[in-house]
Amino acid sequence: MNIKDLPFLPQYFDAYIVRIPDDISLADAFEQYSPEKIFGDTDNLLRLGDRVYAPRKWTVKDILQHCIDTERIMSFRALCISRGETVSLPGFEEKTYAQNTVAASRTVEDLLEEYKTVRSATEMLFQHMSRDMILRVGTANNLRITPLALAFMLLGHAVHHKIVLEERYYPIISQ
Repeated sequence: MNIKDLPFLPQYFDAYIVRIPDDISLADAFEQYSPEKIFGDTDNLLRLGDRVYAPRKWTVKDILQHCIDTERIMSFRALCISRGETVSLPGFEEKTYAQNTVAASRTVEDLLEEYKTVRSATEMLFQHMSRDMILRVGTANNLRITPLALAFMLLGHAVHHKIVLEERYYPIISQ
């Protein structure tokens, strides 16, 4: 299954989904866009420490925690929809979630280890969905979406944050 198999491109999530090539299989995308590969530049992450490129922006630790939280939420949505849930699943307010973590007291290495563990569970969830299950349409945050779209969304979401780090955060390391 790949992006071309999506019955439609869901609004809002399309900005993340399009960050993944449309000809890559989901299994290959999980391999190519693993947390180790996306956030593997640990030296730069550690050099950044708690510095941010502008006031009120997230630290590297906050970004990693946000990616973990988002992956858990998208995986839960995919599970629910794949199993036939017909109730509209709630949205989540990322800023509220970010304000209610202990990411600041954790290490980058610890957060990356948790992210790898969560990703492993996510991959297994999707590996064991039939074609009908992964293409089932449900509603999350008042948007029609499929588990396949959610999978590519969570992969593209992490790529988005890697790009933000490279473009906005890494330049401040040399300052």
